[in-house]
Amino acid sequence: MNQQTRKSVETRLARVEGQVRGLAEMVRQDRYCLDVVAQVRAARAALAKVEQIVLADHLGHCVEQAIVSGDPDQQRQKVAELIEVFSKSDR
Repeated sequence: MNQQTRKSVETRLARVEGQVRGLAEMVRQDRYCLDVVAQVRAARAALAKVEQIVLADHLGHCVEQAIVSGDPDQQRQKVAELIEVFSKSDR
């Protein structure tokens, strides 16, 4: 992961961490259910954005490097890794 991406991801994850702590506090305070749901959705959207950024970085560096290398085994390995990650996340 390049330095700029890492910094962006760290910042976003810190924000998500704060959101989750806020959610726990909302539950402790017995806040209105739909307010909690709205904040859960916001946290999920923030995590989805982190995933998008990390995936774009991976494709732009690791996968691109495998393509440029011309090594079919390395190319297959990168595609297999992506398939495995996405198949696990759909469970």
